Amino acid sequence: MENLFAIRENVLAWVREAGVVLLEKVNGPLKIEEKSSDIDLVTDMDLWTESFLLEKIQSTYPTHTCITEETGKNQQVSDYVWIIDPIDGTTNYAHGFPFFAISIALQYKGETVLGVVYAPKLNECFHSIKGEGAYVNEQKLQVSAPKDVKKSLLATGFPYDRATAVDNNVDHFTHMMKRVQGIRRAGSAALDLCYVAKGTLDGYWEMKLKIWDIAAGALIVKEAGGQYQEKALATGFSVLASAPSIFHDLHAELHSIFE
Repeated sequence: MENLFAIRENVLAWVREAGVVLLEKVNGPLKIEEKSSDIDLVTDMDLWTESFLLEKIQSTYPTHTCITEETGKNQQVSDYVWIIDPIDGTTNYAHGFPFFAISIALQYKGETVLGVVYAPKLNECFHSIKGEGAYVNEQKLQVSAPKDVKKSLLATGFPYDRATAVDNNVDHFTHMMKRVQGIRRAGSAALDLCYVAKGTLDGYWEMKLKIWDIAAGALIVKEAGGQYQEKALATGFSVLASAPSIFHDLHAELHSIFE
């Protein structure tokens, strides 16, 4: 296996360089287009960031495979696969809301071994190497330890087809809001997972996510001591992450999303 510590240093430098440009452009003007619906957006800065990161990866690691949100998968066949979301939280970015991030994961033979999630507006860079713990900037992360779901703070999100689909998470949200201290919906799956790792959130669930939404954040949660489960369905991944002390109870409340 290649030196993951050296790779991490490269990725940290790349995301910070891209983050400078994202912050310069965050107040516009932005070119914004709709993808699958009028609430599924892509900006010119999503495309620029993706192109910038692909150039860095392909010039440094030319034999590696890359999977990205906007342009898909290259034709390279490799044990190393990069999974990139150039801006997780594009709607937030387009509106100047600070909860957005660049998310990059590296898999080796199907296993995620490196994850970086950088939120430039918040100046928080989450990163992890498998087996080496998880960090935000230089601070080591540890999940929270609530004793009761009733006193927990959770996060969730809703799919882009929520206006037309039956499985849109609204019923789960309504069910859970009566059973916990609070639920937040901030609009970035990658950062929601990182905030579980940080201990700010006690748990997080969501449906119909894509691999680039969760690959980096999932590793960061697990390396911070959290429990994590995902299930691949035709519509995307169903995900649950939380502090171990409440994982069983949350899973019992949300079991239908994994059926």
